[in-house]
Amino acid sequence: MTLVVATGTFDLLHPGHIFYLERSRALGDELVVIVARDVNVRHKPKPILPEEQRRRMISALKAVDRAILGEEKDIFRTIEQLRPDVITLGYDQHFDEDLLQEELFRRGLQCKVVRITEREPCALCGSSRILAKILERYRGRRI
Repeated sequence: MTLVVATGTFDLLHPGHIFYLERSRALGDELVVIVARDVNVRHKPKPILPEEQRRRMISALKAVDRAILGEEKDIFRTIEQLRPDVITLGYDQHFDEDLLQEELFRRGLQCKVVRITEREPCALCGSSRILAKILERYRGRRI
């Protein structure tokens, strides 16, 4: 059995997330998604939706076998516990594949890191694009 792990923040769930998770699921027999903890999101604005709500949304998706929250202090600890065969990264995720592979090796983990370079071709396949559209539509109006 091939265990695949995908990670992400998954704030404002959109078709790009679904595409990434479906492509990740296709690489193995089981897909576990690690949803980033609020405190660990430093590379972009803090999520709008609380971490448990984001986890619940991801766990409801057909492609996902299980969704869990990541560790607060050591993001590699969950990977050590799961011991996946494959870790997928989205095309725009901030991880450096080589540094990630080095850290996994240092911790005795032999899993393959795969970047999903394809993207869903749609105008609103990104949280920032969705927010921009909302702001454009409701600028100057009362909500």
